[in-house]
Amino acid sequence: MKQDPVDQTLKPFNFNQIIQEVPELSKFAFKIDSYTFDPLIDSSDVEPALWKSIAKLIRDKFDSYDGFVILHGTDTMSYSASALSFMFKGLTKPIVFTGSQLPIGIPRTDGKENLISAVEIASAKDVNGHAIVPEVSIFFNSILMRGNRTRKVNAENFNAFISANCQSLAEAGINIRYNDNVIRHPDSWDKDPEIFTDLDTRVSILKIHPGITPQVVSNILCGPETRAVIIETYGSGNATSKSWFLDIVKEADKMGKVMVNVTQCLSGSVNMDLYATGKSLERAGVVSGHDSTTESALGKLFYLLGMSKNNNEIKEMLDMDLRGEISK
Repeated sequence: MKQDPVDQTLKPFNFNQIIQEVPELSKFAFKIDSYTFDPLIDSSDVEPALWKSIAKLIRDKFDSYDGFVILHGTDTMSYSASALSFMFKGLTKPIVFTGSQLPIGIPRTDGKENLISAVEIASAKDVNGHAIVPEVSIFFNSILMRGNRTRKVNAENFNAFISANCQSLAEAGINIRYNDNVIRHPDSWDKDPEIFTDLDTRVSILKIHPGITPQVVSNILCGPETRAVIIETYGSGNATSKSWFLDIVKEADKMGKVMVNVTQCLSGSVNMDLYATGKSLERAGVVSGHDSTTESALGKLFYLLGMSKNNNEIKEMLDMDLRGEISK
């Protein structure tokens, strides 16, 4: 968005004028093209259909560019980056999400620095001519983070995102320092990445809280239109041990529902062997999401449910680290 100088409202930004707004980009010794989706939307309105459009656009343009930068609103950026990370397998070029907390037309905007650094990272190659960061990532406030490890945690400051359970991929200071020991690389640089756009979005999220009622739990876990549920639990994967709750979980398991346990904490991991309440969930059919974020678990489920009709196979793949989304 850009602030209108007359009425001060935020209006969609014309990216054909990007060099006028960010003249520093013209100093890079490479070609920068832009594509604007029509209509432009607030990121709060992002749907999986947009992820498919982005993935297909990158697929069609993949051989023409060294990397891709996606300018995206911050509210759902972690969801989008997580989803895209699973939709691309064997990625050999960077896909860098970035945006700003202040619109690009405002004097103190963080958008210019974020964009400039994101473009430099998206074009960066090693001595062999390979992309330095061939991942789906988010660059924000001088930090490059794996996209499926991020979460928005601040609505007012420039440090809007954190990657609590995974070290940053790079830090931008006077120089951009890449953390090569963290960055993932493809098995083959010579193969085009596989792209998956058949997402199954029949996923719900159940946040455990004191006072939660059987009706709410039953409606979410056993709903006829739900194939999988992300259960946000306390601490290391705990929930109420009341019999009615475990009975509903067992009923959902018998119905063939896929249930994934992720922690409500910003950092740390689910360990259902640590406490009796967590172990009860495991026995009832819930699988561990390890240290994945809710945003990442959602994107992973959309991808896996679209890939397979076999829920047992999906449960096995949820335990695997597919795109660096969990620590294994």
